[in-house]
Amino acid sequence: MTKHLVVLVGPTGIGKTDTSLKIAKHFNTEIISADSRQIYKDLKIGTAAPTKEQLAVVPHHMVGTHSVSDYYNAWQFEQDVLKLSEELFQKHNTLVLTGGSMMYIDAVCKGIDDLPTIDPELRQEVMDLYEKEGLDAIRRQLKMLDPDFYNEVDLKNHKRVMHAVEVCLMTGKPYSALRTNSTRQRPFNIIRIGLDMDRDELYNRINHRVDMMIKDGLFDEARQFYHLKNENALNTVGYKEIFAHWDGEYDAQTAIELIKRNSRRYAKRQLSWFLRDKEMHWFHPKDADEIITFVEQQIFV
Repeated sequence: MTKHLVVLVGPTGIGKTDTSLKIAKHFNTEIISADSRQIYKDLKIGTAAPTKEQLAVVPHHMVGTHSVSDYYNAWQFEQDVLKLSEELFQKHNTLVLTGGSMMYIDAVCKGIDDLPTIDPELRQEVMDLYEKEGLDAIRRQLKMLDPDFYNEVDLKNHKRVMHAVEVCLMTGKPYSALRTNSTRQRPFNIIRIGLDMDRDELYNRINHRVDMMIKDGLFDEARQFYHLKNENALNTVGYKEIFAHWDGEYDAQTAIELIKRNSRRYAKRQLSWFLRDKEMHWFHPKDADEIITFVEQQIFV
């Protein structure tokens, strides 16, 4: 019997958790989280991790499984989810994968190349160059090491530019030469569902969610990890703005407004990424019944 993976994506704050619960309950199945920050223990408020009540409704996987000090990437996520899904498909014909981490979603749906783990000292060297001479210095290095990738990468995205330089220096090969960009075949059918809504409605939801996070104790949660602020797990919207506030860059209210602004910007990037996928079927998060009907049509076609 054909197995089906329902991939439910959408921007931050749009309501993926509630919608995924309705879908999973209907199909009496389990949920795999595709959120690159929800995998970390204790980052519950700032990552909008499922609550105890929500976890009790439907079994969740890949939530709170790692320490914030653990190195983890999209390739590891792909391997973990493929192994996990093989086990879960032994008892379910349909599974739900939901989240907003673009690379994690693509890793499962399309596959990702096994790139090397970067030596911490080398990573620090690249970071030191970035902090001392700025992004232009990193761009120049990338142009010299891998002109092909230099011509296609978003040169304003310092993380991607720096990572490509790290890989070039680590392997002695161009980053572009290590990427096959070929879509992997999966032993299950993938049904892609995207959630979208009017931008004003979405941005109001995001602003309200940030207010609720502050009320629920985001500052107190962040304080527990201030000594680990340079860990990659904490280089994310919500925590980094609060850390910068404590570093004296601006006041608390400014930090909150920046969290809202940066969350909205992240949502815009997510939508732009997911909209490129021509196999995505789009719904409003309130249309859970319509989504379920659509999935059933795909399963029983």
